[in-house]
Amino acid sequence: QVQLVESGGGLVQPGGSLRLSCAASGFTFSTYTMSWYRQAPGKERVLVADISSFGRRTSYEDSVKGRFTISRDNAKNTVYLQMNSLKPEDTAVYYCKARRAGAEYWGQGTQVTVSS
Repeated sequence: QVQLVESGGGLVQPGGSLRLSCAASGFTFSTYTMSWYRQAPGKERVLVADISSFGRRTSYEDSVKGRFTISRDNAKNTVYLQMNSLKPEDTAVYYCKARRAGAEYWGQGTQVTVSS
């Protein structure tokens, strides 16, 4: 059974940091590109960052470049999103996604709220 379980969300003040984790099971994690998306209230789900199967390539949405870092540990079947210098506009539900040709899996999401 495929599972992606996000954790690490919460309430943080502007300028603070959070580290999201996404633990995967039920598929060969190291063969999948992993991504983080976010969806703010009333808005579409958008890609935040992704990382290739062995972590050699990463990419970021412009608004998070220099603040967020995506990484993965294939030995632990886990992908991370380190979020620094958080802003109120980063408030959203954050989802992880696993993708390769012919297959795509989503987690249930974790809420991140940036507010004073």
